[in-house]
Amino acid sequence: MWTLVQGILAPLQFLICLVSLTLVLAYLSTGSGYAAAAASVVVKTFALYAIMVTGSIWEKVVFGRWLFAPAFFWEDVVSMGVIALHTAYLVMLVAGIGTAGEQFAVALAGYAAYAVNAAQFVLKLRAARLQGGSGGQGAPMRAEVPA
Repeated sequence: MWTLVQGILAPLQFLICLVSLTLVLAYLSTGSGYAAAAASVVVKTFALYAIMVTGSIWEKVVFGRWLFAPAFFWEDVVSMGVIALHTAYLVMLVAGIGTAGEQFAVALAGYAAYAVNAAQFVLKLRAARLQGGSGGQGAPMRAEVPA
């Protein structure tokens, strides 16, 4: 069952990602708009953190585990990689590590991992719907499109 919070956060995070991706690619191609691009990655990262916290709460309530419940093990594994990459970007940004291009390369790697993770959840949702997941036969669904 999709929680209301995650049902809102998942598409919002996806929209934030698309806007941020556009801003980052625009900066990398033109050299202008750094502040907007950097701020967008920070916003995307905090949206990711919010959805991961709510997703882990849901997982604890439904499966008795904060993360890595068997039904979502691989999604959670990839989510940890997504979080690591986004967090690495924040560390680089705050500590002034690397050039803007190197920092944004880490952010783009995080976005690519996010796309893989989102695909995992979409495929799981689709499979659950095909199996009648809303009626109880399929595994419960969390609305996290992720991490």
